[in-house]
Amino acid sequence: MKKLFWIFILVANIAPSQIKNPIKWTSEIKPVKDNQYEAVFTAVLESGWHLYSKDIKIENAIPTTFSYPENPNIRLIGTTREVGKKIEEYSEIFEGTLVYYSNKVEYHQKFEVLGNKPVKFEADVEFQICNDKVCLAPDGETFSFTIKPEPKTTEEVDSITQKISPVAKVDSSGTKDTMNIAGIDKNQISIPGLDPDNPINKECGEKIIKNENELWIFIFGFLGGLIALLTPCVYPMIPLTISYFTKHAKSTNQGRKNALIYAFFILLIFLLFTLPFHLISGINPDIFNQISTNIWLNLAFFFIFLTFAFSFFGYFDISLPSWMANKSDKASESGGIVGLFFMALTLVIVSFSCTGPVLGSILANSIQNPTQLTTAFGGCGLAWALVFGGFALFPQLLHNMPKSGNWMNTVKVVLGFIELALAFKFLSKADLVAKTFLLKREIFIALWILVAFAVALYLVGLIRFPHDNKKPKIGTGRKIWAGIFVVIAIYMIPGLFPSEKPNVKLLSGLTPPLTISFYHEEEKQGVLGLTIIHDYYEAQEIAKKDNKPILLDFTGYGCENCRKMEEYVWSEPDIWEIINSKVVIASLYVDDSEELPESEQQILELKDGRKRKIRTIGNKWSTFQRENFNSNSQPLYALVTPDGKILNFPVAGYMDKEEFKSFLQCGIETFKNTK
Repeated sequence: MKKLFWIFILVANIAPSQIKNPIKWTSEIKPVKDNQYEAVFTAVLESGWHLYSKDIKIENAIPTTFSYPENPNIRLIGTTREVGKKIEEYSEIFEGTLVYYSNKVEYHQKFEVLGNKPVKFEADVEFQICNDKVCLAPDGETFSFTIKPEPKTTEEVDSITQKISPVAKVDSSGTKDTMNIAGIDKNQISIPGLDPDNPINKECGEKIIKNENELWIFIFGFLGGLIALLTPCVYPMIPLTISYFTKHAKSTNQGRKNALIYAFFILLIFLLFTLPFHLISGINPDIFNQISTNIWLNLAFFFIFLTFAFSFFGYFDISLPSWMANKSDKASESGGIVGLFFMALTLVIVSFSCTGPVLGSILANSIQNPTQLTTAFGGCGLAWALVFGGFALFPQLLHNMPKSGNWMNTVKVVLGFIELALAFKFLSKADLVAKTFLLKREIFIALWILVAFAVALYLVGLIRFPHDNKKPKIGTGRKIWAGIFVVIAIYMIPGLFPSEKPNVKLLSGLTPPLTISFYHEEEKQGVLGLTIIHDYYEAQEIAKKDNKPILLDFTGYGCENCRKMEEYVWSEPDIWEIINSKVVIASLYVDDSEELPESEQQILELKDGRKRKIRTIGNKWSTFQRENFNSNSQPLYALVTPDGKILNFPVAGYMDKEEFKSFLQCGIETFKNTK
């Protein structure tokens, strides 16, 4: 049940033993006039990745920053300009607006060369890139150009351009190839025992990483399709349609064959509905991120879902224009394969008044990813295809179907209440994007509690709508479902009271965050009251003293999935007890911008041949992760012995409690056996 509430949250399950480098930097110097030039640094990103803007204001998010070493022969003109399509997207985790670029962005910096002697122009860039699943550790590049200036006229620009020659990106002359790291053996960054590919126990860790997200989205769509089949617009058409094929076919086999083709076309039509979203995504991969966080779109969804709800309550009907159904129905008379296709299309069109809200719910909750949208719609279409195809193969089952009746209107009204609850979800998103924070977590949960109680009152006959019988028959089924909704309401009541941990976890990702609350106070020190060390070598000394394994947690202040793991997984009582008492936690922040002492700032040659300037604490631990774990994704978790041996395969990305618990228990048990 819990996973059904998580299908809207994108899950990151990235294999830890892989260096990702989805960004490529190029640079050039362009002459402007006289002794003035313009440096252009271009970042090209792989599809799905984005680079934070230099103007991002969110605390802990890493802006792209260019710095230029002082040179008495160079005078900078203005500041570095960003040139590209800027994207703004509200983040519920950071409670602020993310500002970033996708695909490509340029950085322009004008400068003037003083004098006529050759000079070296240098630039350093610090940046962080993310996708919708993970953020990579902050990284950097160093650029260096040798420029030979001379007076220029317009006619001389082309010839002078040839005299501007880029040299090696990193100048490491006069520096060491080792880095000073605080703690044990300060010059050592590559620890021989930390081999993620050769742990002591090879039976757990990496093997539990799997991506079930698409499966649950498909199940969500499939269940939505089954529910839509129970509505008054669709359910009565099942026996009518199957009877048509069995009675009008030349033979029983031909009738069954036509019905199966008809079922296939139903599935195909559902899939075709999502095709435009893939075309739009191909034009602009980030369009769905932009529109899903747009305040006006979320307000529009709020009013649309309210409309759906009152339509299901029976106050009015929503339907597509009649001419669409008429034209489709006329085309179905052509016979053959084409006729069967238009028969399926007619079914979908005429049933829209009941299926529209269901499909709208799927669309609204899957719009950020067209692949997920197709998966969900495919599940919905498959449910319909299996029902129509199944009854075509076994028409005798029609006799076992429940008869049409008022129960279908009951299903429709209950769906209306669900649409009403979902409407508040979009109102909450608009509230967060606008930063008005009027719809507090407690108000949101109170509204859902009222909806749940209203469903229960309706099911026992205390609330009636236009199409209900004046004296409805309250059977055992309605009483049981009324009891279920009362239980749901009672479950949500603790959410009305202050709590430092999520107390209605089944609603995680649906309610406003814990910080949007009447009871919210400034964050307290530490995470969940745990004792956390922020230096591997210090944690190693404590682990030796306490005889415990080390839980290495490569994290970041700007890592959304890291916060989700802490809030929704670490906070679970059994997980909290394990990491509080059985391991030493070393949370290493790869985006910590605090500078190291000058004596420890080095240029280090990495295993992949690149050279990296180690200037901050974040540089140190991101390099430590890269060199020892061949990974730059966060979160990354590894269990290590005090003497530096990997206990089991590391795991990365967001995972549910049971997966993380299995990883912890396996590593801890291995440590006990190793001792």
